[in-house]
Parts: sequence; structure tokens; C-alpha cells
Amino acid sequence: MVFAAPGEALTRAEELLGADPSPLHASVAHQVIGIWQRDFGDTRRALAHLRRARDLAARAESAEREADVLATLGVALVHAGRTRAGLAAFERGVARGSGHTRARVLFRRAYVWWVLGRHGEALEDVRRAIPVLRQADDVIWTARALTLRATVHLALGSVERADADFTAAELLWDTTGQEHDKADAVESRGLAAFRSGDVPAALRLLDEAAERYAKLGTPTFMLTIRRCEVLMAAGLATEALAEADAAVSALDGIGGQSTRKAELLLVAARAARLAGEPQTSLARAAVAVRLFAGQRRTWYETHARLVLIEARVATGHGSGRLVADAAAVAERLAAFGAPAAPEASLLAGRIALDLGWTADAERHLAVAARSRHGGPPLARMTGWAAQALRARAAGSARGVLEACRRGLDVLDDHRMTLGASELRARATAQGAELAALAQRASLVSGGPRRLLGWSERWRATVLSAPPTRPPADPVLLTAMTAFRELAARAEEARTDGGRPAPALEREQRRLEREIRSRTLHMRGEAPGDGDRFDVGRLLRRLGDEVRLVELAVLDGRVHVLLCGQGRVRRFEAGLLAEAEVEAEHVQAGLRRLAHPGAEARLPLVEAAGARLQRLLLGPAAAHLGSGPVVVVPPGRLHRVPWALLPALRERVLSVSPSASSWLRARDTAPPPGGRQVLVRGPGLASGGAEVPELSDRYAGRRTPSEGGTGAPPAGAPAGDGTAGPGATVVLEGGDARVPRVLRELDGAALAHIAAHGTFRADSPLFSSLRMADGPLIVHDFERLDRSPYRIILPCCDTARFASVGADELLGLVTALLPLGTAGVVACTAPVNDAAVVPLMLALHKGLDAGLSLAEALRDARAALPGDAVHQATGWAFSAFGAA
Repeated sequence: MVFAAPGEALTRAEELLGADPSPLHASVAHQVIGIWQRDFGDTRRALAHLRRARDLAARAESAEREADVLATLGVALVHAGRTRAGLAAFERGVARGSGHTRARVLFRRAYVWWVLGRHGEALEDVRRAIPVLRQADDVIWTARALTLRATVHLALGSVERADADFTAAELLWDTTGQEHDKADAVESRGLAAFRSGDVPAALRLLDEAAERYAKLGTPTFMLTIRRCEVLMAAGLATEALAEADAAVSALDGIGGQSTRKAELLLVAARAARLAGEPQTSLARAAVAVRLFAGQRRTWYETHARLVLIEARVATGHGSGRLVADAAAVAERLAAFGAPAAPEASLLAGRIALDLGWTADAERHLAVAARSRHGGPPLARMTGWAAQALRARAAGSARGVLEACRRGLDVLDDHRMTLGASELRARATAQGAELAALAQRASLVSGGPRRLLGWSERWRATVLSAPPTRPPADPVLLTAMTAFRELAARAEEARTDGGRPAPALEREQRRLEREIRSRTLHMRGEAPGDGDRFDVGRLLRRLGDEVRLVELAVLDGRVHVLLCGQGRVRRFEAGLLAEAEVEAEHVQAGLRRLAHPGAEARLPLVEAAGARLQRLLLGPAAAHLGSGPVVVVPPGRLHRVPWALLPALRERVLSVSPSASSWLRARDTAPPPGGRQVLVRGPGLASGGAEVPELSDRYAGRRTPSEGGTGAPPAGAPAGDGTAGPGATVVLEGGDARVPRVLRELDGAALAHIAAHGTFRADSPLFSSLRMADGPLIVHDFERLDRSPYRIILPCCDTARFASVGADELLGLVTALLPLGTAGVVACTAPVNDAAVVPLMLALHKGLDAGLSLAEALRDARAALPGDAVHQATGWAFSAFGAA
């Protein structure tokens, strides 16, 4: 019962001890309390109860009882870091027990061998135990033994054997009432899904296991370790670090298992390294190494040493000693049969290359490269990275490019199994090294065309296919509705009382976590469209007039790839770091200029724009011609107001996340019918003053309805609530509610959404536009069958993004582009609300005349008054895409 219903078992054991039981029964009660304390509480208390249980079993003269308690005591001693004493207890337990009891003792010793990383001994003990347990018709312990054997197989990389054992164990668990063990089985299936490369299934199963454990009220430290491993594979290393550190604190708070603490520290060290925090990684890994060494857990100690070496290299401490250390770790891991062995060989080869030790590097990289032909996706990528480095050392640019292509193909296939756009974006970080190697090789050997091809190969790849549409999940839909209502109530409380509402905000954060968790469970629906970027096609579409400027960053310097007139030319510009600093200065200047009285700053902002031009365009600025320009910046430069640069200020200018994205936008046809949707949300300083004027302008095309808002045209299906083709719909006041807004936006030709925008740097897909009933978030837009062909977002911060992965952007605009939107006008900085109104009216005037968004925005800027506030407002807006 201690696993099926831990709390009830503990209560009954304590009640039994209060009833003056016999030594035999008292031994059972103390053992139950010891198990509960060992797994869910204080290890020191566990040891005291288990020693008492052992002594009582001896007094009762029951060899079988004593053997059983000795096995439980052995597990507790090993988890407390007293490995030698724990193994000695098992020796006595095996000697004292017989038949069925000895099989249970052998199973628990097999578990301890697994904890110690001694997988051969674990398989041997569980092999001896399973037939005896089956013969005794002991369903529960047979299922436990099968689950353990499967877990050992996974540690050794034998996924198929593990699957067979997990399946057999699950069939047995279905015949029992062991709820804790059933939860453990779900957790184990999550681990198997992860090892086979199915990250969404792993997250879903681990979350299900967590819900089951929560109902039992049991801590879940092993689950946390496994979940952190999956989060790291999904590119969510910062979250994994936070979860691991929180679990360490919780474990310390209850005096929990030393073994689990060491494992959590190892996970935290790996997460910190992947999150770009090498000093944190160094600290966590060093403690983990000491703990594992004291616990005599060589398997885990070796893995911790690998992370420790990686952290030292990341802090700039490459040396010959580290080459030897990494090579020794690789040999030990290979001897263990650990899947991480190729990573250690790759690390040794990389350090040796940096030191110029080409012979040593070739030896280690050749070993690592063997993993490129089999195993999970990330293991194959390790192998292709090693192969690319071998080719680079041998001076073979062709070999480098082939290895990088193969490795990135593996990652592409892996990414497309992920349904959530956030996971796809973050997963690209795992290919950053391959992309950089390919770009350097292209720069040296292939000329500007090849560099452009490789720049596109790994730029804004998440936009190459729409994210998987969220399922019609009632739980998810309910959570999103509840989130919207709570967010609206919290905002109302802040507005009315000027104070936050902690209870509402806590519940809002809980719902955010639930929504995000369920969207991360989505699997990708297709392997991708296979549409590779073609430089020739791009040049044909650009023609002689349009110039596309793609900025590639190699070793910290901006390279300008100028495309047009049938050719690609390369120019060197400035340092990316300097450009980022200058862009922040410009942003600060635009914020000041949004308020009257800051006119004196206008020349300073213009001068900063000139400096930005030198850093970002360099000599290419003199070769832009006189026609339209498309700028394709790297993710880290998404805050640049491109219209401020002198060479771009008077031009038809658009921005695109990639050249491929621009081509897709050019090829996107507008929907039939041309329905236009005007939305005015609450709380705007200007009151969305342009919307009534636009409504009057479009009055001839407006859908009649009560109160002047959009309504179904005659003949529309009853209850549809969507305006017909060619209509203009105005949604304001109570009509500007999220469900109605989404219905009207779906498939519209043009949407103008005047609503307060909020960018969430901590969770970009919860960036929102404020509607009458709460926030309209990015996750809502992803539910559209087709987002509007053109969207105008006139409010602050609607074009802000979070830069994640290798070169990906998460935010409102980038969510819209793969969903059918061909063009967006949005704002990269805070703006003066009153000054936005004439800009928007002039923009719509241009659209009515048949201009594109970029053309209309250029003309609208020129039509603004010449004062500082209006000039800054015009510069803050950009046209994205190609519509």
C-alpha cells in the first residue's frame, strides 16, 4: 500500500505501532514508515525506522522478513550516499532470503545497480528475479521488474527492448490497483518516447504522470530529472535549469535522498551550459562530481565530468589537459555503453582542433563521427558535426558543406515532428554550429551566391511551414477562455485601484502554464514541403528594380548580401555587437520623441540612424539603386527601425524574416471577396480615433447591423455571425470580443486592429492585443484557418519579438506570416497615439489607391507634418512581408 496509497499506508502503520503489535508486525510497520520517509521525506528518519524494522525481524526469528527489510535498508543506504554499507546489506539479504523473497531482494539490488550506473549487474539480477516472480504469480513485483529492465535498456540505448518490456509491464499494471506504480509506468513511457526522439509525446506523458503523482501527494524528483532532460532537448534549457534548481531546494528542505540531489545537480549543470551560463554549469557540475564520487557511482560521475569539461571550455579554459580529460571520459562512457560517448569524443576533438593538434583531433573526431549513421536525431547530429570538423581540418570545403547539409537535414526532420512553433524555433539552436561552419566554408570557397543559400538554409526556418493547428481540445479551450477572463479582471483591478491583484495574477500564471503545456504536446503533421531556397528564383522575382538586402553574421561581423539585377554581391559592414548597442540608443531616442517637448533629440536620433547605416549596410548603401528595397535582418537586429537609415528613408521599404519568407508572401494570393475588418479595442489613449473615420470612408461597403457593427449578411447561415464577401465589418465596444473578432478575421483580405498591445519577453506567444473581453494572444491566431491577407497593427510594440534558437523570432508578426498573412504593418517602438491617427489614415488612402503596404507606408510618412513627434512615429512603423 505504501506505493498505491502512500498517505494511507503511513497513517495505518503509525496506528499499528500505537497498538502494541508483535515484533513481526511492528517490523512491517517500521519498514513502511521507512519506505515512505526514504522516497518522500527525510532519509535520516528512514534509516532509523529501517534499522528498527531489521532488529524487530531478527527478534521475530523470521529470516524472510529480515531479508526483505535488509533489501529496503540497502536501497535507503545507497540513496543516502553510503554505497558500501548498502551493498553489504544486500549481500546479507540475499543470503537470508529464499525463493520468492530472494527474488524480491534481487530486484531491489538490480534497482540499486541501476542507480549506481552498473547496468550489467542490474540486468543480471533482474534476469534472475523475473522467472521466480512470474512463477509465484506475483503480478506487482513482476511488473516492477519489467519496468526496471526496460529503464536499464534505455540507459544503454536499446529502445526496442525497452518498449517491449514497458508494454508487458503496462498490461500487468492494468490488472492492479497500484496507482503509484501506474504513474511510474506512464513516466517510463514518457522516457521511452523521449529516447526514441518523440519530444511532444514525452512531454505529454510526463505531464500525465505528474498529474497522477499529484493526486497521490507524492514528491516527483525523478520525474523532474526526466522532464528537464526533455526540456533541454526541446531547446528550453532555461526552464530546465529553473526546475532542477527548485527541486534541489525542495529536496534539501526535506532532507531527501543524496543520490537524487546529485542527479538533479547534474541536470542543472547541463541545463546551465545549454542556457549560456557556463559559470553556473561549472559550479553545479563540480558538486555533482564530488557527490557521485562519494556515492561510488562511476557511471554518473563520468557523465558529470563530461559536463564539467564542457563548462570549463565554455569559460575559455581550453588546454591540453582538457583534451586528455575529455578523451578519458569518452573511453569510460564507451566502456559503459553510454549513448553520450560520441559527445565526449566530439568535445575532445574540438578542443584539440582549437589547440592546433590536428592528429589528435582527427582521432577523436573520427570516433565521434561514427554516430552519424544511427540512433536518435541529436546523436546523429553530433556525428555530422564531428564529420564537418574533420572536413574543415582537412581543408575540404565540399566535405564541410556536405556534412552540414546532412546534419541539418536530420534536425529538420526532428523539428517537423514538433507541432508547437515555440519548440520548432528553440530546437534550431541545436544546429547553430553546423550552420556557422557551413557559412564560413561558403564565404571562403563559394562566393556570395553560396553564402546566401546557406544563410537562408538556417534563417527563420520556423516560418517555412505553418504550426500544427491546436486540436479541438476542450480542456485547452476552457483554459484559454478562463485565462482571458482572469486577465481582463486583473487588468480591471490594476486600472481601477492602481494596484495588482496577486490572487488573480497567480491563477493567470497557472492557466498560462497549462495552456503552454498542452500546446507543447502537439506533434507535427507533415515532414515539410521540401521547398528548398533557389537563388535563381529569387533573382528572377526581384527583377531589375527591387533590391533584397540580406544581412549574414559571421564571427561577429555583418556581411551584406545585395541581391538584384540578376546577381548577388557581398559587402563587409560593421560589428554586430556595435550595431546592437546603437539600435538600443535609437530605441531610447524614439521613446523620448513619442512625447512632445523632446524636439532637441531629433538630430541625435538622425545621427544615430546614420551610424547604424554604416554598421549595417556599409558600402552596400551606395549600391541600392532607386527602386524598392527588402531588408532581411538577423534575429538579433529585429529592433532596428529601418526607415530611419538615411539610404532607406525615402524608399519603398519592407522587412522580411528571410528571403524565402518574402518569396512565399509574394506568391500568396489574396482571398476572394476582399472582406475588410476594422477592430477598436478598449483602453487606447487615442480611443482608436482613426477607426470611425475609416468606417465612414468605407461606409459604402460596410455590413449593416445593429449599432453600426458588423453582422451576418442576408443569406448567411444562421448563427454564423461572419460577414460576407466584400463587406467591411467594424467591431468595437462589446462587439470587439475575442471569439467574434477571430471569426471575422479568418480569411479576411484586410484587418486593421487598433488595440493596446502587450509584448511578453518571458513568454512571446502570450503577447497580446487587448479586446473587450480580455487579451487576444498569439495562441488564438494559431487557431485561424487562414489569417488575414493584410494586417495593420497601429499600436505600440506590436512588432517586438523574442530572439530564440539559432536565428528565430517569436512574436505576433512572425506567428501571422506562416498562417496566410502576406503583409503586416506594425510598430517596433512606443509611439505617440495622436500622431498615429494621420499616419494610419494616409496609409489606408494609399491602399485604396491600389498600393502595396510598403508603398502606402512610404507615402504616408511623406504626408505627415515635419515635426519631431510625427517624424519619429513614421520611422517606428515597418511593413513586413510582400503584400
